[in-house]
Amino acid sequence: MKKPILIAALGLLSLSAMAQEAKPEEGFVFTTVKENPITSVKNQNRSSTCWSFSSLGFFESELLRLGKGTFDLSEMFVVHKTMEDRAVNYVRLHGDSSFAPGGSFYDVLYCLKTYGIVPQEVMPGIMYGDTLPVHNELDAVAGGYINAIAKGKLTKLTPVWKKGLGAIYDTYLGQCPEKFTYQGKEYTPQTFEASLGLNLDDYVSLTSYTHHPFYTQFPLEIQDNWRGGLSYNMPIDELMQVMDNAIRKGYTFAWGADVSETGFTRNGIAVMPDAAKAVEMSGSDMARWTGMTPVDKRRELTSHPLPELNVTQEMRQEAFDDWETTDDHGMVIYGIAKDQNGKEYFMVKNSWGTNSKYKGIWYASKAYVAYKTMNILVNKAALPKDIAKKLGIK
Repeated sequence: MKKPILIAALGLLSLSAMAQEAKPEEGFVFTTVKENPITSVKNQNRSSTCWSFSSLGFFESELLRLGKGTFDLSEMFVVHKTMEDRAVNYVRLHGDSSFAPGGSFYDVLYCLKTYGIVPQEVMPGIMYGDTLPVHNELDAVAGGYINAIAKGKLTKLTPVWKKGLGAIYDTYLGQCPEKFTYQGKEYTPQTFEASLGLNLDDYVSLTSYTHHPFYTQFPLEIQDNWRGGLSYNMPIDELMQVMDNAIRKGYTFAWGADVSETGFTRNGIAVMPDAAKAVEMSGSDMARWTGMTPVDKRRELTSHPLPELNVTQEMRQEAFDDWETTDDHGMVIYGIAKDQNGKEYFMVKNSWGTNSKYKGIWYASKAYVAYKTMNILVNKAALPKDIAKKLGIK
């Protein structure tokens, strides 16, 4: 009798060990609620071109939604055209503006309307022997050149300085083609854009700040909005309603946000934890918490679901006015998921490649999005009718 008992005991121990091995990893567990089609995750690598990647990623999603097919559009065509225009503006103002490699969603919309677009295979935009964008040298060379023009001790400019700048971008990114052949048809950038079938007048920028009246338009006061693109202003609860409605109705949108917060990790999580409540729930004493390094605090606050801040309109405004909220990054929001506690998150397509926990996808809590959204670019058809009416959008 002892031998069967021993075997049974060993069997229980084995089952116990298996159960421990099968125990779910502590942390975030996400379940998709609604997911809209997107194209593949790209990698902007060492370039400040998220604005181009996110905007074109959004328009690629729109083409999928409209049944136009899968496209990979050239980010560097947009960068080339935009930076040349930005240089003209910078010189015209004698350097009293911003010339930086960043940009806005409006830059991409303007480029599509004015210059058209080309497929990625027609203009990959990497002429310096690499496989991914590396713009450190390009930005330094272009910045040095344009500052010599804009801030030099010159009394009159020659008619060729624009050609000099264009040659710099041609050298690093390649020339923007005047004509090209794609899938057996010849196009110009303008005719190719027209062939996509997007109505570019359907896209609107939305934001939420109190230093301008709600239900009016104003140009966001950020350096990269150098063209003065207008955004419709509305209360944050209505902006959140637009985002939620868009996803549930099958639309994606481009998302401009501050990603410098502790709660935005490099591994797919963006949350706005309430540190005081988190310390209280964990049973930690404040002395231990205050003695932790910033890295340890970040790890503690972003390793699993925690209570989050109750974001208000006043909090958003204060963070914008005191420079806590900064114009950092552009991405694409395409879905909604919930964690193991039932709390909802937006699913975000980033442009930092796929070498991360969720293969280039981020889960941004609605508290984070409410607090740190600068603006979104969305199809106006995605707006609830009552909000569109308040804004005067038809």
